[in-house]
Formats: sequence, structure tokens, C-alpha cells
Amino acid sequence: MKLTKRLHSCVQLEKDGRTLVIDPGAFSEPDAGLGADVLLVTHEHPDHFEEGRIRAALDARPGAELWTLRDVARKLSAAYPGRVHTVGDGDAFEAAGFSVSVHGELHAVIHPDLPRITNVGFLVEDSLFHPGDALTVPEVPVDTLMLPLHAPWNKIAEVIDYVREVKPRQAIDIHDAYLADIARPIYDKALEGLGGAPHRRLGTGESAAL
Repeated sequence: MKLTKRLHSCVQLEKDGRTLVIDPGAFSEPDAGLGADVLLVTHEHPDHFEEGRIRAALDARPGAELWTLRDVARKLSAAYPGRVHTVGDGDAFEAAGFSVSVHGELHAVIHPDLPRITNVGFLVEDSLFHPGDALTVPEVPVDTLMLPLHAPWNKIAEVIDYVREVKPRQAIDIHDAYLADIARPIYDKALEGLGGAPHRRLGTGESAAL
């Protein structure tokens, strides 16, 4: 597969002429979902799910379909009958030539006083895992971990321990729009020295072969 990093938590995967996009939210490019054959959304927070971007992608490509959790699916299923699919932890499916399995149930804790919403992670081609806003550890090997680097719900010690627990071949940053460039070397050094797996940072629009 070819991986292209889009803004924040959005990533694009290409294989055999087909395109899969995960989490084209309000912090990603306005056209992040356009051209996708498969759209995956991990949860309802606007930096991961922007309804207008999903609608634009589904309208632009009549064969495109969306797989997501119930709270997102119910906002779109009536407008796109048969093209919006509800999934949850333990599900697996094939979409436009991509194999996908679903892992996790809840968003990470932001604060104990705030109720936790549903969040799912997606493992694509038994290779790349995008956890959304959670530190879910799949019960299967992960080659490439898309790593939520900086968020209101995490700290660097948790991110380091997450990489150690998943044990991927490599970790690539996502969820990084909140982080100032001046702080990036601090995170890079900590992860490279303590994470236990090679750590990469792709620039926006930069691609890598998986």
C-alpha cells in the first residue's frame, strides 16, 4: 500500500488503483475525502468527522461507501441508503479490495467528569492500525501504528507506553495539529529513545510505501 499523510488524523491509503481515507475531519484538507472508494470514521468528534466533507466525498463518487460507528452512521444513512455501514469492535469486512478489521469501543478519557463516547480503531490489510482517539491495543500484530501524538486526552508517557505495548514495526505520527513545530523535536527525541520502535514523522502530503 501507499500511505499519504493528510492534515491532523486523516490518512489516505492506495492499493491497486483504489483509495481508502480515514478520518477526513474539520482539521484535514477540505478535499481530503474526495476520490475515496472507502471512507472510515473512528468517532464523531469534529476533528475526525466533518459531515460536509463526508457528504462531498459520497456525492462525488457514487460507488464510495462509509464504514463507521452508529453515532456517525445515523447522521448519513438515510441520505445514502446501502452505502453507510455500522461497525463495532470485532467486526471485519472487505471494501473495494481492502480488508479491514475493527478494534476498540471507547474514546480515551478526557476528564472523569466527561462521559466517554464510542470510538473504534481500524486495522487495514492486517498491517496499518489507526486507533482514532484511543490507545487501543489490537490482539493481533501491527506493522504500522498511526500514533496519536498530542491531544487533550494524552501525555507523552502514555504515548511512549502505547508504542511499547503495541510493538509495531514502525510508528507514524497522527493527531498532531495541536502541536507547535517548536515542540516537535522534544516528542521526536522521546519516542525515538524510549518507544522501542522506529518512529517517523511524515509531512502533510508526504507519502510512504508500506
